[in-house]
Amino acid sequence: MKKKRPVLQDVADRVGITKMTVSRYLRNPEQVSTALQIRIAEALDELGYIPNRAPDILSNATSRAIGVLLPSLTNQVFADVLRGIESVTDAAGYQTMLGHFGYSPEKEELQIRSLLGWNIDGLILSERTHTPASLRMIETAGIPVLEMMDCISPCVDMAVGFDNVEAARQMTQAILRKGHRNTVYLGARLDERTLLKHQGYELAMQEAGLTPRSIMMEEASSFSMGGLLLEEAQTRYPEVDSLFCTNDDLAVGAMFECQRQGLRVPKDMAIAGFHGHDITQVVTPQLATVMTPREEMGKASAALLLARIRGEHTEAEPINVGFTLFEGGSI
Repeated sequence: MKKKRPVLQDVADRVGITKMTVSRYLRNPEQVSTALQIRIAEALDELGYIPNRAPDILSNATSRAIGVLLPSLTNQVFADVLRGIESVTDAAGYQTMLGHFGYSPEKEELQIRSLLGWNIDGLILSERTHTPASLRMIETAGIPVLEMMDCISPCVDMAVGFDNVEAARQMTQAILRKGHRNTVYLGARLDERTLLKHQGYELAMQEAGLTPRSIMMEEASSFSMGGLLLEEAQTRYPEVDSLFCTNDDLAVGAMFECQRQGLRVPKDMAIAGFHGHDITQVVTPQLATVMTPREEMGKASAALLLARIRGEHTEAEPINVGFTLFEGGSI
């Protein structure tokens, strides 16, 4: 059973002031004297006071909160992005209300409806594909919306990300420059970024006059899945001599499978991943990967969204945070 929470009057009685003075302090501490700030803060701490945001929400006042929807809470990519977002929102006094939708547009719709119900001031999304109902709710809410992870695809409002197609194209070209000719693309989840990277891979192969070949599975990526996809590639395309993987999990898993089979990387099988996770630097050989500035992307996304919330002029053009290639020793 819930305990009775202390209310503003309890704090006021503890300090010996009016409830209105406590309310002024909570809205802006500088509205009361320094000495009174200290006394009110001590009373709030002693009573364990929890602010009640419901009246603000019901009156359509600013919530000082933004919604953030991520497709995965276990993927290091999004953990890094979230760390960047919260480093900015925390400093600005904004709360992040986090939702997870498992790469499902339908579940994203449910999460958007829930977040908008809390009268959030802005919304950060991580996909470009939304249901018609999601788009209608976003339009009706009339709040700033930012989409991350891509700076090329059409966006609802604002965007911060990088060019997935070009990044994959350049990494595939790096593999081919090493003399490999039978490069297979490994993909999982089949989310929009996996498909964009597949486009970049195919473009590089076609530009080199080579036949694109891929193994794509709808299951979530993992180290074990990387090994299974390598085995499938060997079965379907016995001539395979190199792999470009949609992420580092698959690439590292494929490396482990090569070790199990006694294949030398990169002599017998070249392997490249995507995103530049920490593990890519400690495996032997170091994994070739596309380095993406995920934390910086989160920071830029939060900063741009908060600027729009404050009514500051912001450019309509998407922000490209870029990427770099790290060739390591695996290609």
